Amino acid sequence: MRRSLALFCLIGATINATMRLNAATTPSHAKPADAATVHASSLVIDTHADTPQRLVDQNFDLDDPLGDGQWSLPTARKGNLGAEFFSIWVDPDQYKGHEVQRALELIDSVYQQAARHPDQMAMAFSPADIERIHRQHKLAALLGVEGGHAIDHNLGILRDYYRLGVRYMTLTWSNSNGWADSSGDADDTTVAHTKTGLSEFGKDVVYQMNRMGMMVDVSHVSDKTFYRALILTRAPVIASHSGARALCASPRNMTDDMLMAMTRNGGVVQVNFYSVFISEAYRTAWNAQAPERAKAKESALNRAKTAGQPVPYAEYDRIDREFAAKIPRPPLSDLIDQIDHVAKVAGIDHVGLGSDFDGVSSLPAGIDSPADLPKITAALMARGYTAADMRKILGGNMMRVFGQVEAVAKDMQTNAPETRPRILQSQPGE
Repeated sequence: MRRSLALFCLIGATINATMRLNAATTPSHAKPADAATVHASSLVIDTHADTPQRLVDQNFDLDDPLGDGQWSLPTARKGNLGAEFFSIWVDPDQYKGHEVQRALELIDSVYQQAARHPDQMAMAFSPADIERIHRQHKLAALLGVEGGHAIDHNLGILRDYYRLGVRYMTLTWSNSNGWADSSGDADDTTVAHTKTGLSEFGKDVVYQMNRMGMMVDVSHVSDKTFYRALILTRAPVIASHSGARALCASPRNMTDDMLMAMTRNGGVVQVNFYSVFISEAYRTAWNAQAPERAKAKESALNRAKTAGQPVPYAEYDRIDREFAAKIPRPPLSDLIDQIDHVAKVAGIDHVGLGSDFDGVSSLPAGIDSPADLPKITAALMARGYTAADMRKILGGNMMRVFGQVEAVAKDMQTNAPETRPRILQSQPGE
C-alpha cells in the first residue's frame, strides 16, 4: 500500500510540474480563441524525426538551409517546436550484422549537433530537462530507437542505449525481429513470428524498459504484439508515430479498439503526418505504384552491385519521393481528421504529434517542416478545440506519460527484481 501511495505521489508531482510549466508560459492576456498565441505559448513536442540519417549520410548540419529535407533548426524555431525525439533507425538490410555500430553513429550525430549549436539546442533525458531547456528558449533534443533489431538480441545493449540517452524504443520497425512481430510482415508466411506477439526475451525487453524508464513504443508492431505489450507493461506506452485505421486502412495504423486500449493503459498516440497513413485515397494510389517503384529500386540495386557498393538509403528515399510527387498530396484536413479521431476515441488526454519528418516521402498539403506546426493548432481550434486541449495535444500528454514512466521505473528499481519474475509457465491469455 505504501509503495502504491509513493508511486501515485510521484506521478502526481510530475503532472503538477507540467501544469505549472503550461501556466507559467501562458501570457495572462492570451485570448482562448487566438490560435497563434496559444501555439506560441505552448510546449510543443514532436516524437519522431528521422533527421539523423541526413546528419550521417549527407553531412547535413541542422542550422543549414532545409534543402530537400523536412527538419532544421530554423524551421523548428519558426514553428515553436520545443522538443524533438530524433529517431535512431537502422536499415535492417543494409546494416545487417552491424546494427549496433550504425545506431551508435546516429546517436553520436545528434550529440555532435548539440555540441555545435549549444545556443540553440541541448540534449534532454527527462521531463525536467525538457522544461529547463524550454525555459532557456532552446530545442530539447531527445533520442528514440526505431526497431528492436538494433539491440542485437542483447539486454546489455538495450541498457547501454538508455545510458546514452535513448528514452523510447519501438519494439519493431517494419521487420519482425524474432522476439516481437511487426505489422510490416505479419501476413508473410516466410517470416518467423512469435506465438503470442512477444517471445520470452521480448517480455524481458518490456520489463527492462519499464525498470529503466525507457518508454515502450508500439508503433509499427503487429496487432498481436500490441496487445501482448499492453498486458505485460507496468507503465503507460506510447505510439510515437501512428494513425487511425478507421480513416486509413494501413496495417501500420491503430484500430479503434487499440485506441481505446491505449486509453485504459494511460498512454498516448502521437499522430503520424505521412500521407500514406492519413489518407486512404493516397494510400490506394501509392500501392498502385508499388510494381513500378520496386522495379526502379531493383535497377538501383543492380547498379550498386555492379559498382561493388550497397545502395544508400538516400537513393531509395529519392526514388520514393520521385513517385510520391506523381500523386496529389492529401489536404491538411486529412491530418486534422486523424488527430480529431484519435482525440474522440482515445480521449483528449491520449493524443499528440509524431510527424515522421525526414522519414517519409509525402506530407499533407501545407505541411513541409516544423515551421508549419502552427497550422495544425489553428485548424484544430477552428474545430472547437480549446487552448487547454491544445496544450495537451501539443506536448502536455507526452510530458505526462514520460513522467509516469519515470515514476514507475523509480518504484520498480526500489521494489522489483532486476530480472522479470518467472512465476507462471505462461502469461495471461496464452
